Amino acid sequence: MSDPGTPPLAAIDWPGAVRIIRSAYPPIDLFEDIADPADWPLLISAEQKTNPRLMETIGNLDLVPQERRVSGPGASWLMAPFTHVSPDRPSRFSDGRYGVLYVAGAFETALFETVHHHARFMAATGESAGWTSQFREIVLDVAAELHDLRGGGFEPALEPDDYSHSQALAAGLRAAGSEGLAYPSVRHEGGECVGLFYPDTAANPMQGRHIDYHWNGERVDLYRDAGSGEVFRIV
Repeated sequence: MSDPGTPPLAAIDWPGAVRIIRSAYPPIDLFEDIADPADWPLLISAEQKTNPRLMETIGNLDLVPQERRVSGPGASWLMAPFTHVSPDRPSRFSDGRYGVLYVAGAFETALFETVHHHARFMAATGESAGWTSQFREIVLDVAAELHDLRGGGFEPALEPDDYSHSQALAAGLRAAGSEGLAYPSVRHEGGECVGLFYPDTAANPMQGRHIDYHWNGERVDLYRDAGSGEVFRIV
């Protein structure tokens, strides 16, 4: 008999899911070029002898179990959220001590999710109006069995700005072996997202569009496709 406090499991199969990240997100050649993750610790140790700043780029590799690490084209986009973590950067499903890969089912949902957080940053730092940091779209596939919050009954974990319930729920599920959570977007009505606890639950990441956000002093009101130059209003 399942625990009534545990979300049900759902098979998520999202080809062409979307993640939007800041463009200042340097690829880690180690993840891209070396086929076998089992070789990474030895290579890192050797490289550190001549490049002491290496760990600033790679982050804490120990946070990802060896058998869950990924390599090959685009691997940096999957690995970095798990190796670069800090209690100073908590999120809905983590207090910052472990990583979560957040992915939306569609571009519009990813847009609204990132616009919300970018606007909070811009307001908190008192930035003047104008076009701001460039972002990039990452298109990837998600295939995993995840604990599902989309059916209702877990509203405290979906509070817009209070992450205490969601972090506690996620920590318990992760400790019990969960792969992550599927949940309705809090920023885009009708949208769906996942929070993945391991990088190997996603695959085939590819570079999509470069996007600029426009801050009008109160909110992000426009985005621009940097490739075509087209500008779209966010309503």
